[in-house]
Amino acid sequence: MAQKNGKPWQWKEGDLTVTRTTRWTGPGCHLGCGVLYYTKGNELVKVEGDPDNPFNDGRLCPRCLYLPEAVHHPDRLKHPMKRVGKRGENKWEAITWDEAYSIIEKNVRQIQKDFGPESIVGLLGTGRNIWEKMPKLIYSGFGSPNICMGFLSGSACYIPRSALMVAMNGDFVVPDLSQLHEDRYDNPEWKRPECIIIWGNDPVVSNSDGFYGHWIVDCMKMGSELVVIDPRVTWLASKAKYHLQLRPGTDGALALGMLKVIIDEGLYDQEFIDKWTFGFDKLKEAVKEYTLERVSEITWVPAELIKAAALFYANSKPAAIQWGLALDMAKEGVASAHAVACLWTITGNLDVPGGNVVVKPALGVPVIEPDSHWGIDDIPEETRRKQMGADKYPLVQLGIGGSAQPDQVLKAMETGKPYPIKMLYLATTNPIANTAADATRVYKAMLKVPFIVVADLFMTPTAMGCADLVLPVASSPERDSLRAWWRPYRAMVKVMQSSEDIKTDEEIVLELGKRLNPQEFPWDTVKDLFNWALGKSDEGLTFENLVESVYWWPKFEYRKYEKCLLREDGNPGFNTISGRAELYLNLFENFGIQATPFYDEPPESPLSRPDLFKEYPLILTTGARSWVFFHSENRQQASARQIHPDPIVQMHPDTAAKYGIENGNWVWIENHRGRCRQKAELTPIIDPRIIQADHGWWFPEKPADAPSLYGVFESNINNLTAMDQVGETGFGAPYKCLLCKIYKVKEGEI
Repeated sequence: MAQKNGKPWQWKEGDLTVTRTTRWTGPGCHLGCGVLYYTKGNELVKVEGDPDNPFNDGRLCPRCLYLPEAVHHPDRLKHPMKRVGKRGENKWEAITWDEAYSIIEKNVRQIQKDFGPESIVGLLGTGRNIWEKMPKLIYSGFGSPNICMGFLSGSACYIPRSALMVAMNGDFVVPDLSQLHEDRYDNPEWKRPECIIIWGNDPVVSNSDGFYGHWIVDCMKMGSELVVIDPRVTWLASKAKYHLQLRPGTDGALALGMLKVIIDEGLYDQEFIDKWTFGFDKLKEAVKEYTLERVSEITWVPAELIKAAALFYANSKPAAIQWGLALDMAKEGVASAHAVACLWTITGNLDVPGGNVVVKPALGVPVIEPDSHWGIDDIPEETRRKQMGADKYPLVQLGIGGSAQPDQVLKAMETGKPYPIKMLYLATTNPIANTAADATRVYKAMLKVPFIVVADLFMTPTAMGCADLVLPVASSPERDSLRAWWRPYRAMVKVMQSSEDIKTDEEIVLELGKRLNPQEFPWDTVKDLFNWALGKSDEGLTFENLVESVYWWPKFEYRKYEKCLLREDGNPGFNTISGRAELYLNLFENFGIQATPFYDEPPESPLSRPDLFKEYPLILTTGARSWVFFHSENRQQASARQIHPDPIVQMHPDTAAKYGIENGNWVWIENHRGRCRQKAELTPIIDPRIIQADHGWWFPEKPADAPSLYGVFESNINNLTAMDQVGETGFGAPYKCLLCKIYKVKEGEI
């Protein structure tokens, strides 16, 4: 495989070694940008963007630029640590990896014998390079059918959209901003979208789900115009043709209203609907009640603006939609995603250049592709039937985003039913600081679990408060790895090792797996595993030549439904029950779930709970990303804290004046579940009826031992969120659409 752009993958500049490679995993996001690492021996001196990598064209965010500070931080975990005091006492003993593995093996085998392997649960964080590999350890190594995100209620991060896409198309769908081609904007097949809808995310800050937000900026420079759907006036919203500033949690109603406009105006693609979709007549019936007047009343968006945005999207050819977490973080997030996906389907913007395109893994190997199924076939059917929550939420059986439903795992920890949870294994997750709705409830439940292992780069509040064993994990420049999601295929190459006693997640999975079930972990080294995976392609790929080439873009095809490239039986169409893109979801009908899109009012809102609204008269939304943090990470870094030193709650100046709050005041945010304190930032970008609160906050500078646990509950917005308010699918939860009140913190309360 040739070097890309004639550039070597590694060279010397004076006494520094420069390495072209990819960066993702902790600390940092899951995007996979091309970087230049400048190293001197075992020191990472600086990080720059790789200008010759077409993925990000040399652009980097602060999280990459500040990486040397994180990698060499004195608080990095350097050895496996065994708890020797009570949980939360901060008493630890450094041990060897052999001893750590022996402790885990002993506990796993005892639990398997006494309670069954299902009593072990694996907990994951966001989708980084361990996402595809840890399931193999849980399924094939521990023998458990249970892995899920770390108490993220309703698996409300991409999983509601994922479930919808699998049911509707059989595959994932992404906006096409040329990222699927190595020659990018020069590709002769690609077309610039005339309209790009940005729905429920701020992509230039978040860069979520393998989507690099600056691609939108590139398209804007070429003439694309935007529709931004967001409760706040983001930078992109300020540049948009139309900004729909909706009430949080009402995205489904807005999408249904836009669908009705397009159908009533006859702006749908009749030929595509007739040949390639299923259930259009039922969709037409489902949207009838969503008149502009009703939708405007629900969403707070003026009726004329809704209509104008819908007409602009429908008349633009091609048009694309980039969607985000806000759709997932509603109780019926799947239904909201269904309504949005119907927009690109009925307008014929599905799998066409510049529209929303179907992405299929090029190799189909779970070691590389975003998947959580690897190893599930090693579990006996009798044990698989014990997947936590599958009896109540049948979609869980599909294994989308894991194989267990997080809210049901929590209930089992609390009650011991349908069986007790005796062990948790956590990787890339810090639940009580970030994902766990009702953080104090989850913390108390974790204390009931007899054995907990946490693998991380730093001692976190979750590890300090709950773990019996903490494993030190390598950062990006300290590991070899592979990643796709979705294009290109990229190698991540190890350029240093700050401590001899840290390991990569991949090494832990392989070494621990070989102890527990060696026949299912036949590889001698991690690189052997990678080469086995890459050998599944016809491209002659090896890990070594992928390192040297830096990236590999498989050929991408449009209109795959016409070319027999989607269905397993080799026929034209989509990989669904009907063989068509399903506006009416047959899979959902089979499971007794509503098969057409619908809107459900948030469970705690001015309309659904007027009694609560009297006491808590503000709508609380949360979860917006920071330039310098990734969820609960990076709080140790002085450079990040210099930019974003405190937890911030944004409010309109009129709201602040009403409650006697000035810019920079510490305020309490409170509802009927709890409260937390954050610093007020007054800004006109937000509706006076809404406040936006930071998430993921803890304070490494504060006392580590309990009850402080680095001050994790002081500013934790998940003191106010709730577990087990999920939709009928089991996916989706109202993190972003709650009720609250605010008031100033009194002197002496900080």
